[in-house]
Amino acid sequence: MAISSLALLSALVALCLWTSPVVCLRFDLQSGQIKCISEEIKINAMTVGKYSVVNPSESVPLPESHRVSIKVTSPYGESMHSAENVDSGNFAFVTKEAGDYLACFWTPEHKPVATITFEFEWKSGVTAKDWTNVAKKSQVELMEVELKKLEDTVKSIHDEMFYLRSREEEMQDMNRSTNSRMAWLSFLSLIMCLSVAGLQLWHLKTFFERKKLL
Repeated sequence: MAISSLALLSALVALCLWTSPVVCLRFDLQSGQIKCISEEIKINAMTVGKYSVVNPSESVPLPESHRVSIKVTSPYGESMHSAENVDSGNFAFVTKEAGDYLACFWTPEHKPVATITFEFEWKSGVTAKDWTNVAKKSQVELMEVELKKLEDTVKSIHDEMFYLRSREEEMQDMNRSTNSRMAWLSFLSLIMCLSVAGLQLWHLKTFFERKKLL
């Protein structure tokens, strides 16, 4: 029973690894505006992206107004990719730190305002690797490619488990620190309230004594 549960858990984690790191979007962007997309990526992970402007009319060339600029930055603001006034492009890099990577798109202002339809695909981890090209370049059998996929998937599951464990330890440390600070804050608040109450009693007592009411 425990083995079945472990196998089911591994299958679910593998499914998440194969599906969650892929961001495929199609959205409208008005000229003069900016749109940003964030993706949480682990350290030393391969990530690739592809973007293109959709031609509003296939019968005519893409208008000059339908151009976009893009900048991809790391969690600490380092530029990983940038391009200006393009209708398509792609990027690929290996992450140097874990965290939320940000891809921002914007267009120059036009009058009248132009609406640009844009497609963006972002992959990271196992899904970022082009196994078709690996098979072609290496001239290996299909079964060997599948085994390489499984090996890479198992390694990703292993790395993901350690990553989640480290995040859990960070959250536990944060909770302990927060609880400790809240305890000190509550203690100081109690001391302050008692001090204020004591001062008020002393002030009332001296006031009544001066008025000879006591």
